[in-house]
Amino acid sequence: MVSTTAVLRRRTQAPRPLSTTRSTTRSGGRRNYSDTCCEECGSGEFPRELLLCDKCDRGFHIFCLRPILVAVPKGSWFCPCCSQHKKPQKFPLVQTKIVDFFRIQRSSEPAPKLGLDSRKKRRRTSSLVVSKKRRKLLPFNPSEDPTRRLEQMASLATALTATGAEFSNELTYMPGMAPRSANQAALEQGGMQVLPKEDMETLDLCRSMMERGEWPPLMVVFDPREGFTVEADRFIKDLTIITEYVGDVDYLNNRENDEGDSMMTLISAADPSKSLVICPDKRSNIARFINGINNHTPDGKKKQNLKCVRFDVNGECRVLLVANRDIPKGERLYYDYNGYENEYPTEHFV
Repeated sequence: MVSTTAVLRRRTQAPRPLSTTRSTTRSGGRRNYSDTCCEECGSGEFPRELLLCDKCDRGFHIFCLRPILVAVPKGSWFCPCCSQHKKPQKFPLVQTKIVDFFRIQRSSEPAPKLGLDSRKKRRRTSSLVVSKKRRKLLPFNPSEDPTRRLEQMASLATALTATGAEFSNELTYMPGMAPRSANQAALEQGGMQVLPKEDMETLDLCRSMMERGEWPPLMVVFDPREGFTVEADRFIKDLTIITEYVGDVDYLNNRENDEGDSMMTLISAADPSKSLVICPDKRSNIARFINGINNHTPDGKKKQNLKCVRFDVNGECRVLLVANRDIPKGERLYYDYNGYENEYPTEHFV
């Protein structure tokens, strides 16, 4: 796969184009793709975002594809016709397989409950500053029907399997990447808000419930336009913890040329060499499949119903996705991918 900005780049994998209407002039053994047009919209504009299929040689804008591609992918790329893309195969709705896939604990002990003080007392995106009148975070409320919870888990297993990732519900520190000792919330430029004790108890409760198979009421669905996306499977209250954003932790400097579309800022340090990102391409949870809003349209901004907040939790940074309003059953979940740096390209998001 190549981007047509390199209009004279030598092609080694693609055969001759099937169409004879496009320019295929050669110069010194190199082919000129300067007047390649998108098969969907017919335009040759935005050449930096125009892909060439490595089989049929036809061009497609990344934003004209369905689902949209956020960036030019590495390696070979094949258009929908040549890739014979099919709907992802559903994960089997078999309890033992689902329990093993998510490593759910088999225990008869009841899940811990929040203390009375925590119940009495009761953030995501654009700011690290907590409001003066702070409200407490709420734990998610699992579906009562065990069969429905299995269906929710199977939907996530389907998405993870289709994208070649394994399930993880915590930050992972792999050899050759950033060590856990690098995750120091104190490095955050401008400081980071500390997660209060009551909210830490709520976060721990959510993790404990998931380990026991009491799943958040969320369903992963496949949309031809958006790809995998997540919707509420029951009513969700404002300030409910939806999930933690997890994956492999690495230094930002190591990922500057990484074209993954799901990296999340973990620490934005004054010293760029200490900045960290979360990379969920190999190990992740449902957070990876929650889509972002289009920052460039009023309708896009209205769709936001989650916020992404970074907290200091016992000296380490953790990223939470939290409901920022009541969410009715069936509504898809969206948050602002540009809550901090304003660098993520969302102008072509649906």
